[in-house]
Amino acid sequence: MAGDPPKTPILAGVAGHPVSHSLSPIIHTIWAKRVGIEGHYIPIDVPANYDDFVRAMDALRAVGFAGVNVTIPHKEHALRYAGEASETAKAAGAANMLTFSDDSAKAENSDITGFAEAVQEKTAEPGTSALVLGAGGAARGVVLALKDLGLTDIRITNRTLERAKELGAAFDLAVIDWEKRLETLENIDVLVNTTSLGMTGQPPLELDLSGLDPSALVADIVYAPLKTALLKDAEAKGHATVDGLAMLMHQAVPGFRMWFGGEAIVDDDLRSELVKELKRRGRA
Repeated sequence: MAGDPPKTPILAGVAGHPVSHSLSPIIHTIWAKRVGIEGHYIPIDVPANYDDFVRAMDALRAVGFAGVNVTIPHKEHALRYAGEASETAKAAGAANMLTFSDDSAKAENSDITGFAEAVQEKTAEPGTSALVLGAGGAARGVVLALKDLGLTDIRITNRTLERAKELGAAFDLAVIDWEKRLETLENIDVLVNTTSLGMTGQPPLELDLSGLDPSALVADIVYAPLKTALLKDAEAKGHATVDGLAMLMHQAVPGFRMWFGGEAIVDDDLRSELVKELKRRGRA
């Protein structure tokens, strides 16, 4: 209508350190263009300490950001910063979303639903048993997602046994010694790698899948490279697989809907654009 003031673009972003590698700005930009929303989603590098995180979040709120996704190393900082937190964020002990209001911020964890929905794309019935490699913040979210999917026999293993024991105690999980991980593959329905092993620039994940039932699902939350050695081996043996890109796309949906107010569809076209970007960066 003539004379109406111009709409203020919606502002959101992703905070982490480092953060330049993030594909989240591409995901949100594609969705915004699809639904005709004027908005900007910006990567924000925040030094890896809580005080700097607080200053950055206060500044973003002050300039009118609707919210931010939060990635390593700030997920626990985000939960601490928030005045309110969802039950899933509390259970995970970490948040990957902050939604801002005038005087507060709400923390949520969409990593949990993101992983669950990525698994459900591959199978409606993932089974009852799982082995999770790793015991960091990502593993906590994966464990909660597996529980939401109905898996009841979840086992955890980690290179540092004490961390595995801490996670096992928190979620009532069986703890497996890292050196005995191969012996645990038999009768496992879902295998998930949440460690950095196999990621570009990191040591390989040494895991012989010959003892794993061919019907088992194999997931790796890494997306650089897109197909890790674990996923390549799994595919060669006929396993259904879930890569880190699937989880990344699905976990982005709640934030876009919350901050931009539009529909966010995870489809082949979105995935294709992200794969192109990974190839451009030499990380596919």
